[in-house]
Amino acid sequence: MDTQGVDNAEFIEKRRFIIKLGKALHKFGTPAYRLETHLQNVSRMLGIEGYFLISPTSMTFVLQHDADQEYNHVARVKPGELDLGSLARTDELVDELISGKRTLQDAMDRLEEIINKPNPYGPLLTLLAFGSSAAAFAMLMGSGWNDVLWSGLLGLIVYALVYRAERSKRMAEMLEPLAAIVCALGATFISQYDPGINIPVVILSGIIIFIPGLALTLGLAELAARDLMSGTMRIMDAVMLLFKLYFGAILGLVVGKALFGEAIYMESQPVPRLAIWSAVPILSMALVIIFKARMKDAPWGVLAGIVAFFSAMAGGIYLGDSIGIFIGAFAVGIYSNLFARWMKAPASIALLQGIVILVPGSKTYIGLNVLISGETMLNQAHLGSQIFLIFMSLIAGLIFANVAVPPRRTL
Repeated sequence: MDTQGVDNAEFIEKRRFIIKLGKALHKFGTPAYRLETHLQNVSRMLGIEGYFLISPTSMTFVLQHDADQEYNHVARVKPGELDLGSLARTDELVDELISGKRTLQDAMDRLEEIINKPNPYGPLLTLLAFGSSAAAFAMLMGSGWNDVLWSGLLGLIVYALVYRAERSKRMAEMLEPLAAIVCALGATFISQYDPGINIPVVILSGIIIFIPGLALTLGLAELAARDLMSGTMRIMDAVMLLFKLYFGAILGLVVGKALFGEAIYMESQPVPRLAIWSAVPILSMALVIIFKARMKDAPWGVLAGIVAFFSAMAGGIYLGDSIGIFIGAFAVGIYSNLFARWMKAPASIALLQGIVILVPGSKTYIGLNVLISGETMLNQAHLGSQIFLIFMSLIAGLIFANVAVPPRRTL
């Protein structure tokens, strides 16, 4: 038997799996610094030396079996979207392969199934999640009940656009600004019949699912991990998305005022504090569906959001709102690392659902509005420095949490 031929065939099979694994995890929204470390660990366990360079739009694989066998693979990819359920299933698959429960061919077949698996929640539940996330965000902003109602309605309309964009490439290219235009037109139309509506807050709540606060945070986390290229690309992509959303909102407002006229705003009674607190689990449950997390992981994700929000609120009472976010990030970082140890699942499942409650994406949008138009959507002073402090507090909290409870899993 030609042992060199057998070794070569085995190397080909292993490298095919590693490349397919890398592309799948990238598609499921894994940050570059986590993905590179994970692929290096998997390669080493399979007896291959691997070097990886990952960015939101490209992937480079260098795989070595011995001095004579080296394989380079470069791929152009699209930025991934969060799919926490597929991420968890893929992590389980790798564990089964390493432990010998699956052969490489079985693992390849299973990975193909995971990649092609349809949305487990279907259009109806996802529609409900978009509506409830928009309404819950309006509650978190301390707005009135009428704003909560109209925000939920606009959230449902935004999902109709998302549903269409999933089936039309041309629609997908203009989805974010179009969603902002539709929300702005809708809000100005509603204001003619409901003068108590806070138009900027309702628009922001309607498009909150697109606001790239999480992408900005992940980009800064990549920069903190000295993954400079990926971090810079992710931040620039998030900033451009923010500009597209803001332009869409301004265009929609201008057209809406031309069509329907100027409405006289009458301030309504804000929702009670208990409603603001109840918005956190509602938003967290909606994110479970939007991020496609598995049902068995759902309670942990909801709890992550609650831990993040209330620990940040407690920290804010004693340290101020901006630094209080450090406490929230530190608490949810420790919680997600403990979750990964207990459940033998990726820490990202709990971490991302907790961090998204803390990220100042909405404040970044509000700050952009103040910078360009000079108008304040909410009565918040020193917003620019506050946004910067919140982002820095988030990153510092996650770094300190990883030192306090070191993560045992790379994803």
